[in-house]
Amino acid sequence: MMNRIWACMILLSIVFALINGEAQPAANAIFSAAQEAVTITLKMAGIFCLWGGLMRIAVDSGLIKKIEFLLSPLLNRLFPGIRYDDEAKSAIAVNLSANLLGLGNAATPAGIAAMQRLHRLSGKSNVASPEMILFVVLNSSCVRLIPTTVAMLRLESGSAAPMEILPATLLVSFSGCFVAVLLAKLLEKTRK
Repeated sequence: MMNRIWACMILLSIVFALINGEAQPAANAIFSAAQEAVTITLKMAGIFCLWGGLMRIAVDSGLIKKIEFLLSPLLNRLFPGIRYDDEAKSAIAVNLSANLLGLGNAATPAGIAAMQRLHRLSGKSNVASPEMILFVVLNSSCVRLIPTTVAMLRLESGSAAPMEILPATLLVSFSGCFVAVLLAKLLEKTRK
């Protein structure tokens, strides 16, 4: 559906550019934007490969197990249904660790594994368990300690200090995560 909307918007833009006699500036803008998109994509791919590799090293070296140990009291409190399931806690810890570093793409495989494990633990085929709902909320609103993607985009756009957004990002990130988890827990209580 979104592909059709974007295609219609692009076609309408080209038609109006032709009607208004602005075909050459529109063509220049299209080619310039395409070139810039490829450049940014290649640079972002490098950053994601770097952080994805570092996440793999963190998993293989046991660092994620240490982070899981540190997060264990919080995970036990937030997810009482998985207290004794190391596989689910490990997948959630990897996902949260990647999100804390601002690596949403590196968090995706662990998030899928965690959701599959939570689904198996719930024993219900078509109903999301409270743990599954809370995990989606936590994954979506997770605290970002290092906003790597935004900082990289700011650097590419010519920012002299791409990490100057860090205090604002931390404040918004902590506040949003706290409110989201609080609302999920309150709605869980009303649902019961």
